[in-house]
Amino acid sequence: MKKIYNKINEFWLKCRQWSNSNILGYLIIGVVKVITITAIGLLLFYALFIIGPFSDKETPQWPPVSDSSDTTKDNCTVAGINIHGLIMDYIPEHAEGDPGFNYDAVGSENILYLIKQANEDPKIKALVLEIDSTGGFPVAGEEISNAVKNSVKPIVGLIRQDGLSAAYWAVSGADKIFASKNSTVGSIGVTQTYLNNVEKNKTDGYTLEQLSSGKFKDSGNPDIALTKEEKDLFMRDVNIVYQNFIEAVSTNRNIPLDEVKKFADGSRVLGEKAKELGMIDEIGGINEVENYLEKKIGEKPEICWQ
Repeated sequence: MKKIYNKINEFWLKCRQWSNSNILGYLIIGVVKVITITAIGLLLFYALFIIGPFSDKETPQWPPVSDSSDTTKDNCTVAGINIHGLIMDYIPEHAEGDPGFNYDAVGSENILYLIKQANEDPKIKALVLEIDSTGGFPVAGEEISNAVKNSVKPIVGLIRQDGLSAAYWAVSGADKIFASKNSTVGSIGVTQTYLNNVEKNKTDGYTLEQLSSGKFKDSGNPDIALTKEEKDLFMRDVNIVYQNFIEAVSTNRNIPLDEVKKFADGSRVLGEKAKELGMIDEIGGINEVENYLEKKIGEKPEICWQ
C-alpha cells in the first residue's frame, strides 16, 4: 500500500512541475481538480441523501395510508386486517364506479401487501385477521393462507359471522383462531356449478352458432349441453382442488387427513362444533382476542385496523 501511495504522490508532483512550466498543463491540472472535487461531492451527496441517514426512504409504517386507514393512532402494536366479502385474487381497476361490480369483495394481493407491511413495521408485534366471508376463489384463499403461515409475527384469526370455504382456507394457517359460538365455520369443498340455458334458449327461440376450435374449447358454455366427457374433465379438476384444500387444512390445523375428510363434506358448522372438530381453537370475540394478545406480546394490545 505504501509503495502505491509513493507512486501516486510521485506522479502528482511530476504533474505539478509540468503544469508550472506549461500553460496547457496548468489548464489540464485545473480541469482535473474540478472533476475530482465534483466527483467527491456527488459521492458524498449519494452517501448522505440517497442511501444514508438523510435519505427520504422510510421504514414501513402501520397502518399504510388509505381512505379506510385508522390513521388517528400512532401507538399501534397490533395490525388489524379485514377479510370481508368475496375473496378474489385481485380487485379489477374498473371496479370503482362500476355499478355491476360486487363491492363486497377483497383481493388476496392486497391482503398479502398488508401482511408484508405489518411484518416490516418494527412497532407491530402481532396481527389480527378478521374474517367475515362465505368464501371465494381457491387460489386467493391459498395465497392468503401461505402468507399467514409464513408471517414472522404471530397472527390471530377472528371469525365473526362466516368463515367459510376459501375464507376458512385463508385463516386456517393462523397461530390461533377464535370464533363466536354462533359463527358458521367450514364449508370445506369445491363447486363449479352453473345454470344450463339450453332448454330456455329453445323456448325463447334462440339458436347458438358454435364457432370454436379445439374439442373442449366451449366446455362449460351455459348455452351448450355438457357432455359426460366434459363433465368428467371438470370433476377431475374439482377433485384436485378439493384434495389440495383438505391437505392444507390438515397441515395448517395439525389434524390427520382422514379426520379432515370426515367433516370436509361442504357443510358448515357452528362455533362450538368447529372447536370440537379442531377447526378453531377458542370461542370468543374481539375481547378474548385482545386478552390472548396481551399475554402473547406482553403488553396491552393497541389494534389499528386497515
